[in-house]
Amino acid sequence: MRRTRGKWVGVGAALTLVAGIVTGCSDADEAAGPCGESRNGTPVTAARPTSGGSTDIATNPEIASGYRSGMTAVRTKTYAVSTANPISTEAACEVLNRGGTAADALVAAQAVLGLVEPQASGIGGGGFLLYYDAASKNVEAYDGREVAPAAATENYLRWVSDNDRSEPKPDTRASGRSIGVPGILRMLELAHREHGKTGWRELFDPAIGLADRGFEISPRLAGQIADSAKDLALDPAAKEYFLNPDGSPKPVNTLLTNPAMAKTLSAVAAEGADAFYTGAIAQAIVEATAATTGGRTGGQITLADLAAYQPKKRTALCTGYRAHQICGMPAPSSGGSTVAATLGILENFDLSALRPDNLDANGGKPKAEAVHLISEAERLAYADRNKYVADEDFIPLPGGSMQTLIDKNYLKQRAGLIDRNRSMGTAQPGDFGPVPLGVGQQPPEHGTSHISVVDKYGNAAALTTTVESAFGSFHVVDGFVLNNQLTDFSADPLGTDGAPVANRIQPNKRPRSSMAPTLVFDRAADGSRGALTLVTGSPGGSVIIQFVVKTLVGLLDWGLDPQQAVSAVSFGAGNSATTGIGGEHPAINAADKGDHDPLVIRLREMGHQVSVAPQVSGLSALKLDPAGGWIGGADPRREGAVYGDTR
Repeated sequence: MRRTRGKWVGVGAALTLVAGIVTGCSDADEAAGPCGESRNGTPVTAARPTSGGSTDIATNPEIASGYRSGMTAVRTKTYAVSTANPISTEAACEVLNRGGTAADALVAAQAVLGLVEPQASGIGGGGFLLYYDAASKNVEAYDGREVAPAAATENYLRWVSDNDRSEPKPDTRASGRSIGVPGILRMLELAHREHGKTGWRELFDPAIGLADRGFEISPRLAGQIADSAKDLALDPAAKEYFLNPDGSPKPVNTLLTNPAMAKTLSAVAAEGADAFYTGAIAQAIVEATAATTGGRTGGQITLADLAAYQPKKRTALCTGYRAHQICGMPAPSSGGSTVAATLGILENFDLSALRPDNLDANGGKPKAEAVHLISEAERLAYADRNKYVADEDFIPLPGGSMQTLIDKNYLKQRAGLIDRNRSMGTAQPGDFGPVPLGVGQQPPEHGTSHISVVDKYGNAAALTTTVESAFGSFHVVDGFVLNNQLTDFSADPLGTDGAPVANRIQPNKRPRSSMAPTLVFDRAADGSRGALTLVTGSPGGSVIIQFVVKTLVGLLDWGLDPQQAVSAVSFGAGNSATTGIGGEHPAINAADKGDHDPLVIRLREMGHQVSVAPQVSGLSALKLDPAGGWIGGADPRREGAVYGDTR
């Protein structure tokens, strides 16, 4: 398996790429064969804010790792794939090159990502998948979200027990209480059964070989190991795998082998997902979750919980936006509805008149008016998300349907709340009459990964996959990291008004997510669905929604190419007074907290509290080329890569 070798420079977590690692061929690059490699972009050092204090993992779930300036879009003939790591991208691309489907490519990519990017995703986590089947022209939504164990009570995350009302130790995340029943393998198995063409067994060959032979620790993984070393040391298996015998973090370019993972993947390849959810692997998960090593509080996942896990097929959430149809994930993900609600509000404004200034390969610099309108729309959409959206198998949505939150007339009313000259700071949720739901503190969401893929048959997939925070719960079992996904629940079951919180933990419930895999189609005059034109998504915790909105606006309203849209300045807001402007982008002057940057200055004049902390997106976008083939872009803020049969 080929690899592009990148070098990173910098201090601590501020790592900067100095050799391009995104693959594919652009007009400026030499020709490359299928799944070949070429340099893309000239890196620069990301300016770091000097605000001091600890990193906010709600907006920076993983370490910042610089910015590759000047990246150009990758053009392919019939198929393309983008993942968060070039080794994973190559494995998926080779599957496509041999005639595999998008579903086949997902399985190969996820298996490799669990090795080369264990801080973000893996078989110990979960995910959401949107799949477009070209033959039937159907969009299918697969829910592989983790679930709470049957033994979980409403106080499972905040107290050791009803008799011991102390916080789980050493904290909720690093205890066994944060671990949910993993869902990704069952979900991928279902998608492969319905849409795969390549044999299940052979799709694991690249990852098994990589685990046996070993791979060099990438700069990004090395930086995250160093950043998380103290917590990784609490788990014997994690310590042995990621740290040296003296407890120091294994550095970049260290050859990392994982025979335990090779054994696990071999069992899954031979026996299917049952090998994971029953038998020895399941027993190891139960034991690792319950372990009290180092004084940790154990979790209560049982063999019955694992054996009972099933992915769910849900109805994709599709809505119109100008001349397009946008399809996203329904609950328990809030990504689809919040992206749709934001766009529905923005549809009442002429964004095409607010294209970025100084447009270049990096996407130019957004106008303050555009950032203001988009951030205000997001505040309103997040306000509804925070109060109403949760696992709808447990919590009914207003009006009994997510369509209530994205109704065009309702969103027009919401748009009327926006003052074009002044930020609202914090928005109030919409009024749908008396509802027995409170609004409490919103739990932060953290790391993730994303895969976008189209195959030569016209099928497409957008998969957002995660173990939650960097290295999940810090528990490693049989070579893979266990998630800490249950911390996406609200730990306190009651809101500030004493009413139950929609996203409180309950037995067998799925925590709310912001993952927003997205498919975009042309829309006919009668509103019917036309051709698939765009596949996109991103990691980034609760900020995923903002990353995806930024990219969709860039592509659909501003006419940027996929690389420009992905590379462009990241900006937006949750439902707080803070508006984020990604200080890692070369167009932003992040020195002195952005005090000298004209965009930041103007936004502050409009009442925004602006943060210029680096925004750690991991976007990818694959866009249909009207002239034929696909045009792809990968995020310059991570190690992402686009491969395909380049042209």
